[in-house]
Amino acid sequence: MAQQIHPTAIIEPGAQLGEDVIIGAYAFVGGKAVIGDGTVLHHHANVEGRTTIGRQCEIFPFSCVGTKTHDLKYKGGEPGLVVGDRNVFREYVSVHGATNEADYTRMGDDNVMLAYSHIAHDCIVGHHLVMSAQSALAGHVVVEDHVNIGWGSGVHQFCRVGSHSMLGAMSKVVQDVPPYIIADGNAAIARSINKVGLERHEFTVEQLDAIKQAFRLFYRSGYNRTQAFEHMRQHKLASAPEFQHFLNFVTKSERGVVAGK
Repeated sequence: MAQQIHPTAIIEPGAQLGEDVIIGAYAFVGGKAVIGDGTVLHHHANVEGRTTIGRQCEIFPFSCVGTKTHDLKYKGGEPGLVVGDRNVFREYVSVHGATNEADYTRMGDDNVMLAYSHIAHDCIVGHHLVMSAQSALAGHVVVEDHVNIGWGSGVHQFCRVGSHSMLGAMSKVVQDVPPYIIADGNAAIARSINKVGLERHEFTVEQLDAIKQAFRLFYRSGYNRTQAFEHMRQHKLASAPEFQHFLNFVTKSERGVVAGK
């Protein structure tokens, strides 16, 4: 199937469009944008700046992808945005380019951003994020794979959100969220492991047990952080990949980790 470009769409000179791209009515593609094969821009969708969009993405009406950073430290130049394959940007989603020259905001594959959600400058987003409506990532946030962010949640600048974790609706996240857990509240705290989500992704009984043990030692043992790290390193399941990922994540935290209840 050849490209389909509505006559009212604006495609600036220099824009690169892949095969089978569909551009709807009144959509806009900036001159430094690259649009991958099979990607669809619905009517009034916008792709601006030095932005690369992967294959088979879908950008819904009034989304703004690749627009200039909100960061007041921006001093000019051409920072950008790189987006992987099969991402979905629903209505009024905004994703900003990076702040400094030669830097990029980055997104992986198979992410879904629901209406009015926002990803700020210099974020690094992995794969399979589901970001509910009216939620936001502030600048420099890192999100690992298979994360679910509930409606109306906000993640503070420079925080990290670990893989297979879930943020409850309207959560205020001001510290790092370890992998495999549910965090909820204002400010968000660790509630439990994300058991249902992990089972849906076919984690084995052994994997779940390793995650439970890491969670209990870190959040339920009564140890301070130094004691918890020591006991976790000596635990019989310390070599399990999931246990190791949890431990490595929390020990490398710079902002601190969300508290337990």
